[in-house]
Amino acid sequence: MKKDKIKQLLLYFFIIAFLVALDQITKTFAITNLKEKPPLVIIDGFLELNYLENRGAAFGMLQNQKIFFVFVASIILFVLAWILYKLPLKKKFRLVGISLSMIAGGAIGNMVDRIRFDYVVDFIYLRKINFPIFNTADIYVSIATVILLIYVIFMLHEDDLNFLSFKEKRYRDIK
Repeated sequence: MKKDKIKQLLLYFFIIAFLVALDQITKTFAITNLKEKPPLVIIDGFLELNYLENRGAAFGMLQNQKIFFVFVASIILFVLAWILYKLPLKKKFRLVGISLSMIAGGAIGNMVDRIRFDYVVDFIYLRKINFPIFNTADIYVSIATVILLIYVIFMLHEDDLNFLSFKEKRYRDIK
C-alpha cells in the first residue's frame, strides 16, 4: 500500500476515533448530570438537555432490538470501511471521506452505547419544534449524510464513482 493511501486512511481513522470519543464524553456528561434530573434549559423554549434511554432506532422505532441494530451497524461499518479503503486519493474525494468518517463515527458511538447499556443515550431536545431527543452521534450522521448527498448529486459525475465497482479493470477496458 502506498504511503499516501496509508496517510489518508489514518486521517479517516483519527476523525472516527475523535468523533467517537467526543460522543462518549457528551453521553457520560448526560448520564452524570441529567439522569433522573429535570431538563437543563439552555435556551428557554428552544433547547434543552433532557436525558433519555432510547432502546429503539430513530424516533423510537423497533424498540428492544439490540442484536438487530448491532448487526446492521456492523454491516454498515464494514461497507463504509471498504468504501474508505477504495476511495481515490484525489482532492475532490476528501469531503466524501470526511463525511463517511463522520457517519462511521456516529454509528460506532451509538453501537458502543447499545453494547454497553442495551440502549442509546439521547439528551439533546429542540423544544420549539418538538423534535425527538437525539445525541451527538446522531448529529454527525445527519450532517454528514446531507453533505454527502449534496456532494454526490451536484459535484460528482457518474464516472467518479467507478472506484466502487467490483469489476476488475483489464487492459482492453482502459479508454
